[in-house]
Amino acid sequence: MNAFDKLDELKKSLKSLESIAVAFSGGVDSSFLLKVASDVLGDKAIAVTAKSSTYPEREYKESVEFCIKYGIKQITIVSEELDVEGFAENPLNRCYLCKNELFTKIREIARQNDIKNVAEGSNFDDLSDYRPGLKAVAEQGVVSPLRKANLTKDEIRFLSKEMGLKTWNKPSFACLSSRFPYGQKITKEKLDMVDKAEQYLMDIGFTQVRVRHHGEVARIELMPDEISKILENNIINDIYSYFKTLGFTYSALDLKGYRTGSMNENNTLTSVKI
Repeated sequence: MNAFDKLDELKKSLKSLESIAVAFSGGVDSSFLLKVASDVLGDKAIAVTAKSSTYPEREYKESVEFCIKYGIKQITIVSEELDVEGFAENPLNRCYLCKNELFTKIREIARQNDIKNVAEGSNFDDLSDYRPGLKAVAEQGVVSPLRKANLTKDEIRFLSKEMGLKTWNKPSFACLSSRFPYGQKITKEKLDMVDKAEQYLMDIGFTQVRVRHHGEVARIELMPDEISKILENNIINDIYSYFKTLGFTYSALDLKGYRTGSMNENNTLTSVKI
């Protein structure tokens, strides 16, 4: 089945739902899902976006711009993960704690707006990584239309481009809490360090970046084809100096480069069930 066939299946699935509230972050997947849902269901598709310290302001602004452009109703809620019991301790099921709280709030928003279903934007590729948040999806009865249609990340980018969505080549983003090794306490101050560090790297021209927080050490992940760029024009010294002002004593470049779920590479996760 090619990407267009899967898109047809997605549309049929969305039509059968009659109305949905999409958990909308403004990323590649949720933007694609929201736009298709809006095309199929009209004003019976709404966006619900959560603001928190784990969600950079730039991402929120882009989500607002997207909804304004396509005339989609967007409801913003406050969902502060650090207030969720146990979340700040950064346990293995951190993402479950976050999603469980988030979907509880979105379900209430859906009820208040006479919307029958809550939808989230995970894709088929997400099944290959450790995703404890999917447990919350299942428990809360949240639908995953992109996964149901077996749409992969590459196919979603391709179809987004065909539809003229500027998010088609937007760098992948995960909440800032994913930058910390499990067991390392998460604070607003540390989240701010990571947010500013990543924003700096993007401002000087890097596209897909992650700054992993290892206490005094910032571990920088860049796309493989951009790693050599860090050695040009004294950039490496500028990065080191700026990161020092943020509170990182040391800055290190990850030689493997950017990849999703690098914090899940610890072998202890292989035995964890989601």
